[in-house]
Amino acid sequence: MTSDKLKQYIGLFGGMLGALYLALKASGIEVPFLMPDKLDAWQNFATSIVPFVIAIYGVYKNTYIIHSHSKAQEEYLKENNLK
Repeated sequence: MTSDKLKQYIGLFGGMLGALYLALKASGIEVPFLMPDKLDAWQNFATSIVPFVIAIYGVYKNTYIIHSHSKAQEEYLKENNLK
């Protein structure tokens, strides 16, 4: 499975769950584990972790000491006065 297909599946299931949740709320059916006070905790967690993950990924992608091909790229940049 490619990453593109994985993203499509995540979007598909996320959309279906969102539509199901809205349909249940419109019908007056309350799901106890989807109460706003419980969802707020997960929302706070997500808004905290997403920037952290993005920052860690940026540091990882801009580090030249992790992989051998990254070291070769760093040498190339130094040879051509680009770093």
